[in-house]
Amino acid sequence: MAKIKLVDTGWSMIPEGNYTFKITKADYNEDFGKMEISMVTKSGQTHNERFSLITKKGNANEGAMKAFSYFAKTALGNFDVEEIDPADLEGCYLSARVEHVESETISEKTGEPFVNVRLQDMKSAVSFGGDTQVTDEEEGDEEVDLDDFLD
Repeated sequence: MAKIKLVDTGWSMIPEGNYTFKITKADYNEDFGKMEISMVTKSGQTHNERFSLITKKGNANEGAMKAFSYFAKTALGNFDVEEIDPADLEGCYLSARVEHVESETISEKTGEPFVNVRLQDMKSAVSFGGDTQVTDEEEGDEEVDLDDFLD
């Protein structure tokens, strides 16, 4: 029987570890309040952060607004900024510890829980740094969990 060569699918979950990300794209759909931030690591792995800034009822989603504000101010390295154009984030660097968190939601296809990638210990960066795997002994200075901002 003939063998078929398989190709790289172009996507894999970023392993847990410390990474520096460059923000390559920031898309904001004002009608639905959806913000999507596309980022890439030095080695070319991609990650997207999504924020729903407006609830289904059309109100401001305060938790998401706080989480996005912290993300944006950290990426910009400016905690005094009061408003931004999403394009201001493009080209900014952000260092963070990638953590995998298992969801309570079960996939209908696999029967397994979804695994979400979370960015912890975010800090402003000026360029790509070294990407490393996290060991049990490593701890960040001040841990900020974006989920703490969400209800």
